[in-house]
Amino acid sequence: MKSTMSAPHQAPEVKTALPGPKSKAIIAKDEKYVSHSYTRAYPTVIERGEGAYLWDVDGNCFLDFHSGIAVCSTGNAHPDVVNAVKKQADKALHIATADFYHDLIAPLAEKLAQLAPGDKPKRVFFTNSGTESTEAALKLARYKTRRPRFLAFINAFHGRSMGSVSLTCSKKVQRAGFSPMLEVTHVPYANCYRCPYHLEYPSCEMHCVKVIEDVWLDRVAPAEDVAAIFVEPVQGEGGYVVPPKEFHPMLLEIAHKYGILFVSDEVQFGMGKTGKMWAIEHWDVVPDIITTAKAIASGLPLGACIADADLMDWKPGAHSTTFGGNPLACAAAIETIRLLEEGLMKNAQVMGDYMRNALLDLQKKHKSMGDVRGLGLLLAVEFVLDRKTKVPAKAMANDIMMRCFELGLMTLTCGVSGIRLCPPLIVDKATIDQAMAIFDRVITEMEKKHLK
Repeated sequence: MKSTMSAPHQAPEVKTALPGPKSKAIIAKDEKYVSHSYTRAYPTVIERGEGAYLWDVDGNCFLDFHSGIAVCSTGNAHPDVVNAVKKQADKALHIATADFYHDLIAPLAEKLAQLAPGDKPKRVFFTNSGTESTEAALKLARYKTRRPRFLAFINAFHGRSMGSVSLTCSKKVQRAGFSPMLEVTHVPYANCYRCPYHLEYPSCEMHCVKVIEDVWLDRVAPAEDVAAIFVEPVQGEGGYVVPPKEFHPMLLEIAHKYGILFVSDEVQFGMGKTGKMWAIEHWDVVPDIITTAKAIASGLPLGACIADADLMDWKPGAHSTTFGGNPLACAAAIETIRLLEEGLMKNAQVMGDYMRNALLDLQKKHKSMGDVRGLGLLLAVEFVLDRKTKVPAKAMANDIMMRCFELGLMTLTCGVSGIRLCPPLIVDKATIDQAMAIFDRVITEMEKKHLK
């Protein structure tokens, strides 16, 4: 077996004020010439990465529990992935998949088809991103059903292009100013920590799913007009919200009852990060369509829309791409999947349990930690000002993220007042212990600042 684990450990070290002098100069030019629509959470300029660490241009070293928004799951610049890309780069950088075949795209498609849940034959359409994968699924669902509407969930994130942002319902800024959009009806997700119906699980009897059929598909978005339901197995940007075990099976049953396609958005939670290749497998649900991207190629731009072969039978030219399935990205993806199957997916399960237990131990110590949740190595903490009232501690969560950054730990906010921890799948106990020590220190500091 080739190498699968991380580079040697080292302590994160922040040597300069942030941003450092070199970063300041680059950021100033960026501010002048680059679109301000980008959201840069961190005032620093990353120069390189190795394993579970990042370095900026000023020499500051950070422990990476951000992973490029859950993209670099094999670690930063995994040597096996880098070598696969270099080998392909010597042959060709680009082959237009709209016009030519190349010798990596079919094997990768075959592998993804085999990995997809269910016994039916599958086909794959390759894209460059999660947003493009969503767009492909939207078009395919309309093409096959000839229905105009879609169902999605409040706090969902499916992308920012015109089709995908119609499904997205995460933040106001992502949608404001872009109407009219596709006909999408957004309904509450099964967030038991903050039940939108103010009920308790399991005595609620899964009201959040039943009301979809009884109300939404009956009076708001008639079922015969709905092409597909788009759902994240676990809500990502919405707060790493894990629904009850009944949620997805019941949702699938309703969808198929009315001829509605079930689309599982695996862009953030797929590709082995939860201990299974696809997060939806935790519920033994077989979706009609899977969308994926992010971690599929360890940092190279690649996505995929995977569907039953008899569903993905659109005519040539109905949908196509110039760059999707680029040979460099395909080479990286093939190596990424090998690494996942040969140890990293198992490591996500084992180290995910270890990190969850570490967070639960911290929760006993810190009263601001309202909820600990997630799957595998995608975990989050929702911070509150009071555990009984569950008043969100949004300002505190933002301060925690930035203070962790100042101490050399990269994290990311999510949901109403959450911090997500999504380290690469190469992490071991020592790496997690480093992160938890910083996290513990920062929460202690911020509770003194924010809690009365």
